[in-house]
Amino acid sequence: MTNDTAEEVQNAQPALETLPRPEARRVITIANQKGGVGKTTTAVNLAAALAAHGLSVLVIDLDPQGNASTALGIDHRSGVASSYELLIGEVDMSEAIHQSPHNENLYCVPATIDLAGAEIELVSMVAREGRLKNAIDHTALNQHNIDYVLIDCPPSLGLLTVNALVAAREVLLPIQCEYYALEGVGQLLRNIELVQAHLNPSLHVSTILLTMYDGRTKLAGQVADEVRNHFGAVVLKTIIPRSVKVSEAPGYGLTVLEYDPASRGAMSYLDAGKEIAERGAATVKVRER
Repeated sequence: MTNDTAEEVQNAQPALETLPRPEARRVITIANQKGGVGKTTTAVNLAAALAAHGLSVLVIDLDPQGNASTALGIDHRSGVASSYELLIGEVDMSEAIHQSPHNENLYCVPATIDLAGAEIELVSMVAREGRLKNAIDHTALNQHNIDYVLIDCPPSLGLLTVNALVAAREVLLPIQCEYYALEGVGQLLRNIELVQAHLNPSLHVSTILLTMYDGRTKLAGQVADEVRNHFGAVVLKTIIPRSVKVSEAPGYGLTVLEYDPASRGAMSYLDAGKEIAERGAATVKVRER
């Protein structure tokens, strides 16, 4: 993206109110082992939305595909200081943080292809489940005044995801408004309870976000109603619509807020970010299916 285009994007952003900073830094893991539910899309666009509202946000990319890094405009070629080096202890947080070129409030610890081998390497390491938590506790986050840490997980329940669950207090669960939407959710909730029982007592599902909503279909409404009836207050009022603009944006190394700030997708993520910030870290009990 050229400098002229970057300036046009910035000028196109709507004027937004600045949201109050949380009393304590919120660390939120965005998880769902089912692929294609909008997990990475949710991570980067919520991060961009919170940053657009004046909050300082760090995205930690734990998916070896590095799609979150791409959408935030962060270089993630092999050799760049990344989440892989952070987990195995070769760098600390201050070396792994990169500022997004799209927003001065938005930062990223990118994922490189090297992360694909981290699961195997972590097995033999001391305190293997808590390595990300220890890295997040580094003073570098205070230096950048980070308000929110959003952790994008791979679509699996291996050691990378366990590290993300141990490092966070909150879990955000994106659920798509399509067939088999709740497939695997019960297993994920059971794994969250295991981590809560043995490794991280403060962990809880604070937020469920409905994604890929197509108002033209009866099914989407039925799925949304089922999720709300089952999970109750942790489900955000905001629903993310199925959107071509949201799908296109990562191909340009952008979030939808930079790609098309006036689109329905961008507006929905701005609303979702505001709702998350204003409601705080909900502690409603989530029942298994």
